[in-house]
Amino acid sequence: MATRCITRSCSQLSASTSSSAARAFLQLTPLRYIHSTPLPVLDFLVPSIPSSIIHNAWVARPRSRTIQAGKRTFISSSRRQQISAIFNPRQDEDGNDMSVEITPRASNRLKEIMSQDSNPNLALRIQVESGGCHGFQYLMSLTTLPPVESFFSSSTQEVSSPAFDTSSGDPNDTPSTSEDGTKPADAKVGKLDEDDTVFAADDGSGAKVVMDGPSLELLKGSKIDFTMELIGSQFKIVDNPLATSSCGCGTSFDIKA
Repeated sequence: MATRCITRSCSQLSASTSSSAARAFLQLTPLRYIHSTPLPVLDFLVPSIPSSIIHNAWVARPRSRTIQAGKRTFISSSRRQQISAIFNPRQDEDGNDMSVEITPRASNRLKEIMSQDSNPNLALRIQVESGGCHGFQYLMSLTTLPPVESFFSSSTQEVSSPAFDTSSGDPNDTPSTSEDGTKPADAKVGKLDEDDTVFAADDGSGAKVVMDGPSLELLKGSKIDFTMELIGSQFKIVDNPLATSSCGCGTSFDIKA
């Protein structure tokens, strides 16, 4: 009898203990999930991306921008054509060097003429005179300069200068000329005066330009170009900062007052 009572008490105790533990677990479980941080998303649910691909994409983007920027800078700088005064450099009233620019087309054309005539001392003389439909007009002619070392032997020297004019009237209406009218005619005696300035292209072509003082004052900062049009080919002054207007043919212009 005593044994049966003990067994019944043990079974009741174990049952009550199990039910109490279950109730305690149910009470604590919601609190734990509410107050704890959410579980991370399982890795197998998200597609994996190799870290090497992410790193390469991040590095390649700014690098490509740098290369493109460098290419643009190189192209713009390669179009600049430098020219230097090799005889009688001049300055304006503010002390700035008076100079002009020459385009690659004009430089190459002068080089071709020198090669055709076998005359390395050939130069393009540019003069500005009053006249034309806009008040001023520039005249161009081909001239033969003395050797560079003789520039400093005397202030005034005689040179061989052709009577060919590339801009006054019809620049290509000259007998016995080449296709673009730049072949010089018979030579005549000319002079390199004290106020003349001689420029030479720095590209190694040997192209040279001669201007007197007053003409350089009106054309400083401008560009010497060689154009090929339906009416003919000629040397031309473009981008003159002092010119306010010009005619259609480009040989006459007006300047700022």
